[in-house]
Amino acid sequence: MLFRAQTLQRIAKGEITVAFRRWALPRAKAGGRQRTPVGELRIDMVEAVREADIGESDARLAGFANREALLADPLLQGTEPIWRIAFTHGPDPRSALRLDVPGAEEADTILARLAETARRAEFDPLQRLAVIAANPGRRAPDLAAEAGVETQVFKRQIRWLKEQGLTESLATGYRLSPRGQAVLDRSRS
Repeated sequence: MLFRAQTLQRIAKGEITVAFRRWALPRAKAGGRQRTPVGELRIDMVEAVREADIGESDARLAGFANREALLADPLLQGTEPIWRIAFTHGPDPRSALRLDVPGAEEADTILARLAETARRAEFDPLQRLAVIAANPGRRAPDLAAEAGVETQVFKRQIRWLKEQGLTESLATGYRLSPRGQAVLDRSRS
């Protein structure tokens, strides 16, 4: 699900806990999770609803002043079924992981995983970490060109590193997390 920036801020404050979408089939699943710029949403419930069953309280939970405003939302135009998605907002678990500086043994385990990724010829994670460490905040296309790969390929590789808690995105570019710096330092020792 996509949300406007203003909606995300209200989700983070706990003001919005429900979304409505018109989809041919549900694109969210109860028990699923969705990362957003303001944290992670845990999908608690997804159910098809009839327009006639959407009430004023539903509209307020979705961040609208009233039912009429909700039904006028462009996301609810069309003829596909309406889905009510209830969710709970929480922190992105990668945030804590990025701050979790590993000891020597754990860093060696992470390095072994990075070496396995490099052996499978997917990409060299340590090379990517070194490039980011040397160029914090530099644009992804510039870093990709330096690494000799397409920008989208580079971004996918950095997302993988982010999943490991080793990098973090900035408004422009990336930087190593404390965890990533510790792993890179261990690789050099």
